[in-house]
Amino acid sequence: MGKIVAIANQKGGVGKTTTAVNLAAALAEAGKNVLMVDLDPQGNTTSGLGGKVNERNSVYDAMMGRTSLASSIQKTEIKKLKLLGSDIRLAAAEVELVNATDREFYLKNLLGAVREDYDFIFVDCPPSLSLLTLNALGAADTVLVPIQCEYYALEGVTSLMSTIQRVKRTFNPRLEIEGILLTMLDGRTNLGLQVVDQVKKHFRKEVFATVIPRNVRLGEAPSHGQPICLYDPKSTGAMAYEALAKEVIARNKKMK
Repeated sequence: MGKIVAIANQKGGVGKTTTAVNLAAALAEAGKNVLMVDLDPQGNTTSGLGGKVNERNSVYDAMMGRTSLASSIQKTEIKKLKLLGSDIRLAAAEVELVNATDREFYLKNLLGAVREDYDFIFVDCPPSLSLLTLNALGAADTVLVPIQCEYYALEGVTSLMSTIQRVKRTFNPRLEIEGILLTMLDGRTNLGLQVVDQVKKHFRKEVFATVIPRNVRLGEAPSHGQPICLYDPKSTGAMAYEALAKEVIARNKKMK
């Protein structure tokens, strides 16, 4: 059965979507069957994988029962990586779900039909604690939290951890932390290295050994609709996400 991993941080600009696109792609390149679910109405994960969304193939229409999940899942340039994309219409789900019964479980119920088909299902969450994020946390087995290597790195993470604990108590007792990922490291600055040290002291074994550097090519890749492993496979960004994929695979072998 596939493992569902929510990629979440209530703080924006931390490399969440970059991580969603490139970790999913790196795992697929490593031979894993991966489904990437874009649960952010901005649709950046969708465009970053070259996806095209309409009323017949979006996560919004599938969640609302207007289309089938099977018809909504798209192929990508990477053979083993599939995409369930989104666009701005997904924002309407917040309103439509407010008074719905079991409103936190729409995504879980949707993905239940395809869990057997994938090794990993990643869900890219919006940068806010919304009903969409709660749906992701309700469906997920674990949460991967990207943290930018900057002065306010831990701001917002504490409240996210509190949210995860509340979700565990109320409607998803199996939810755990997949790992804390340090992103956007500028190794030339003392501040960046101090943040790495601070986060590792605070979260200890939950922090991934792999740290994602600041990399121009990582920033360019989305405008070409490609993950970094296709856009520039020899870049430092591509190598970092390849290393992260290996670490995720190793961690999950230990858990089995």
